[in-house]
Amino acid sequence: MLKLAGSTHALGWTNFAPVVALAIALAAPAGASAQASPHQGHGSKNIVEVATAAGSFTTLLAAVKAAGLVETLQGDGPFTVFAPSDAAFAKVPKATLDGLLADKAALASVLAFHVVPGRVVAADIVKAGSVMPKTVNGQPLDIKVRDGKVYVNGAQVVTADVQASNGVIHMIDTVLLPASVPAGR
Repeated sequence: MLKLAGSTHALGWTNFAPVVALAIALAAPAGASAQASPHQGHGSKNIVEVATAAGSFTTLLAAVKAAGLVETLQGDGPFTVFAPSDAAFAKVPKATLDGLLADKAALASVLAFHVVPGRVVAADIVKAGSVMPKTVNGQPLDIKVRDGKVYVNGAQVVTADVQASNGVIHMIDTVLLPASVPAGR
């Protein structure tokens, strides 16, 4: 059983040292290959501040604000956020995105589906190979190392281990939709 760092969560994760900046974050034994973030080392900034500074998450941050979740992601944590980039949001059908923005509860549920309690770093995922942590919205994520890459419910982690004072961000290439939100909404 693994232990989530800084948490007594039932899934458990082992706390590994942070991946060295500019190293290939998921290269270890599984030969995974997500890019380590050049934004690592933001230990004094919270998740919202780090995401804002990155410049790649404007749509996500607008959705977090619309759902009233800014204060939560600025809180103590720790949190692991699988953060869709602006390019990932561009792939969401307009009708789905408009529907979510019009329904604050559904939007909050979708955003909470991208957040896992605790701090999960790339080395944890590579070592485990496959895990199903429960998200803040209560549904599990299916995280797997496949063909040397990490996938979260089919979305690829493209930048791993962006450190913040209250957690870690992993940039993903697709917006995750929980089972309760139909993709063609």
